[in-house]
Amino acid sequence: MLRTSALVVFTLFVAVCAAQETHTPESDHALNYTMKKIDGENVSLEDYHGKVLLIVNVASRCGLTPQYKQLQAIHEKYAEKGLAVLGFPCNQFGGQEPGTAEEIQTFCSSKYDVTFDMFDKVEVNGPDACDLYKHLTALDLEPAGTGKISWNFEKFLVSRDGEVVARFSPKTAPDAEEVTSAISKELANAR
Repeated sequence: MLRTSALVVFTLFVAVCAAQETHTPESDHALNYTMKKIDGENVSLEDYHGKVLLIVNVASRCGLTPQYKQLQAIHEKYAEKGLAVLGFPCNQFGGQEPGTAEEIQTFCSSKYDVTFDMFDKVEVNGPDACDLYKHLTALDLEPAGTGKISWNFEKFLVSRDGEVVARFSPKTAPDAEEVTSAISKELANAR
């Protein structure tokens, strides 16, 4: 009886460990999340399956804010080929995104003619980070590595099937050769 109980406990322990392993952030893909767009609509990122994604945490009052222009240019150049740029406003770096959703949307459209998809303000670091960014920052990716988001305009490239394939530092411009060549490589992969 004791031996049977020990076997049952061991079997349950193995099953629990196996279940935990299959649900780690590293085993999930970036499309497993539902996020709120800037207009308040909840959107499953699975809706982007088949597209290459460039996910960027953005801010309106940052020295890097002019990257909106480059992000919009990349959106215009590659959207028909299957790229979707996703902007996630964040106010965690120097309070550089203090506005409401409406103010952010107005700023982006009036100042930079942004037409790519913008989402509601999120936290990208710390205990209140949204699940998407918890996933992204847990991955060890070239060329920027793993860990916390360092500043506004950090970029993640996601393949058509949801695999996160690259991470670029905030100072790496969206139209830098290393970013555009990585985008082109992913776009070349068949759906």
